[in-house]
Amino acid sequence: MTETSARWHNLGIAAGASAAVLFAAFDLYQWAVAFASDRFHNDFTFYFAAARIGVDHGWGSIYNLGLQQAQLDAMGSGITIAELARFISPPPVAWLALPFALLPYEVAYLAWSALLLIALGLTWHLVAPGEGRARVIFLAAAVGWLPVIYGLQLGQPGLFVALGVAASFTLVKADRPFLGGLALGALALKPQLAFLVPLALLATKRYRAFAGSAVALGVLAGASLVALGPDGIRAYLDRLSFASTVPVNRELTLAFVLGDAARPVQVFLAAWTMLMANRLRDRGLEWVYACALVGGVLATPYAHLDDLAMLGLAAWLVLRTSIPVWGAAYILAGVIAIEGEPVWGPYPVIAAQLGALALVSAAALRPAPARPEPALAATRSTQPTTLR
Repeated sequence: MTETSARWHNLGIAAGASAAVLFAAFDLYQWAVAFASDRFHNDFTFYFAAARIGVDHGWGSIYNLGLQQAQLDAMGSGITIAELARFISPPPVAWLALPFALLPYEVAYLAWSALLLIALGLTWHLVAPGEGRARVIFLAAAVGWLPVIYGLQLGQPGLFVALGVAASFTLVKADRPFLGGLALGALALKPQLAFLVPLALLATKRYRAFAGSAVALGVLAGASLVALGPDGIRAYLDRLSFASTVPVNRELTLAFVLGDAARPVQVFLAAWTMLMANRLRDRGLEWVYACALVGGVLATPYAHLDDLAMLGLAAWLVLRTSIPVWGAAYILAGVIAIEGEPVWGPYPVIAAQLGALALVSAAALRPAPARPEPALAATRSTQPTTLR
């Protein structure tokens, strides 16, 4: 690198770091203002209420809208149950919130938020690209990115899922596949965020990792069925069915463009993602996980802005590999498209997702780099001759 190019490189890093820090500081300020103006206007309120309902009335009652309204009233929230204001998360979310429900609400929200920030920090520590202090830029950029700060403001458990995926990647890469699969038990909190990752492990013949995920998710699913009972299961399915008809839940999915015709396309994209993951198995684990995350976001029938934080995790994984400058530029363009979604709407976001899957597919369809043949003859010539 020449002196001039090095200077421009350093200026670029300094500019990126300054922008990331400013965005992060502004977003943290906005988060504090939002909580101060209405401390109940977040999704954690419903996790807190569901946990208390579970303790007082049994876990099979957590989807009872009448009990939810009564608990919200008892908390003094002023919230009225509506199409987006209700608890519809899987039971493990209420179980995770149970220790916090023993605290005063304000303290519980702050403690939950601190746990989410720790999850973000650990995810960054495990998978963020770069070395040394330069990695801090990625942490600041994450806090300053709209999907992440929006998820933090709402108290969404998406960052716990991201941490589970990051831990899974790290453990599988360290040749501890079964533990890596177990880490995917975090998907039980919000399955639509990374539901293709276990299937990608199966598609790439990482059978022990897939078995670990099947055990973890199977145990949590079984425990949920037992805890809910028949009536609770019916109520949960009713809530999910209703949620699938709410337009805002589909605005960031292909259904926004294709309507009801999106479902077969999403099934095709899920199958295509598995095929591409299989072809990427020799290119590095980063590509397999990133492919599953990108394809999963496109294949999900239900997504909100905060759910797109998983695309940031996919970007970190890809940036750990050797990609051309134009690849990094495309990632930056996708980040900007998502950041500006409240201004220009879902179309650029969906286009960026489709383009990301196309680029990952192009990498998968290229011939794999040839592996050097071991120098067997030279190796043999250095071995001592022994009589057997």
